[in-house]
Amino acid sequence: MATPSTQARTVLERFPAGGPRGSWPAEEFAAAQRAQDTNAQVVMDLGSDQFLVVTNTPTE
Repeated sequence: MATPSTQARTVLERFPAGGPRGSWPAEEFAAAQRAQDTNAQVVMDLGSDQFLVVTNTPTE
C-alpha cells in the first residue's frame, strides 16, 4: 500500500466549488500562475467544498 505524500504545500487561493456552470476560476488562476513560472495545481478540498490552487514551492 502506498503512503500518502507528506510534502508541504502552499495554498495560493481558494475558490468555492459551487461556481456558475462553465466557469473555472480556479483553473484560470492556476494557469495564470503557471504562466508566471509558479508550479500551481488545482486540488479539491472535500471538507470545505472548495477548490484550492496550491504549489509545492514555498512562497514569500
